[in-house]
Formats: sequence, C-alpha cells, structure tokens
Amino acid sequence: MTIYKCTHFAIHELVPPEVFYSRGEKAWELLDERLLISLDRLRERYGSMTVNNYHWGKAREWSGLRTSDSPYYSHFSQHSFGRAADCLFKHKTAEQVRQDILAHPDDAAFELIGSIELGVSWLHFDVRNCERIKTYYP
Repeated sequence: MTIYKCTHFAIHELVPPEVFYSRGEKAWELLDERLLISLDRLRERYGSMTVNNYHWGKAREWSGLRTSDSPYYSHFSQHSFGRAADCLFKHKTAEQVRQDILAHPDDAAFELIGSIELGVSWLHFDVRNCERIKTYYP
C-alpha cells in the first residue's frame, strides 16, 4: 500500500520545523490520510490556502501537526494526533468556507471532515471519529 502525500502541499506546510528538519519526507506518516485528502480537496475547491508558512520566513508553524514543544499543545487536541489543520484562504474568508461546509455537509469535498471550530478567524477542521459535521466554539 502506498502512503498518501498531498498533491497541493509540501510536507513543511503541515508539520512544525523541528519535525520537518529531523524527519523530512518521512513526516508524511505522522499525518492522518483523511486530513491530507481533505486538505487537497479544500485547495481544489477554494484555491490557494495556507497551513504553515515558516518555510518562507513567516510566523505560522503550529497550524498542522503539534508536538509537545508547541505553546498550543494539548494532549487530546486533534492537532496532536495529525488529524487537524488550521487554514487561511487567499480568495475566501474562513467564515465563507465554514458556511459552505455547513451548507453542504454531504458534498464529496467534505465527506471526511469530522468537525469544524466556530468563532475563529481561520478554518479549523479535523477528521476525528464523531458524528458529522460536529461544530464547537474554542
């Protein structure tokens, strides 16, 4: 069986610097395949989007996988299991994307999404095992 790697993201966009520099391409195995498929589908639907951007000298490094080194780490966060991403979109607001997901939960682009976070300026989605599509506030 072949490991899934995103078509539209490099691994450094999804894991923090320490993981990328120590594991390189092997870091793909730390991320849930459902998350990776959903990220590709979101990019195909909405265009350019950002998870981590530290590779280009910017500040986002904890919006995908989070290790215990992260100031945002939580033992039970879906980020800690490689099942969540916080996304910013170039041509849409996070709220526009969130509302599209909520309006079309059975769309194939969203079929693997387990939950989304409300009330934040980014799109947090994850692929947890839950009743679809669960919403919550931070």
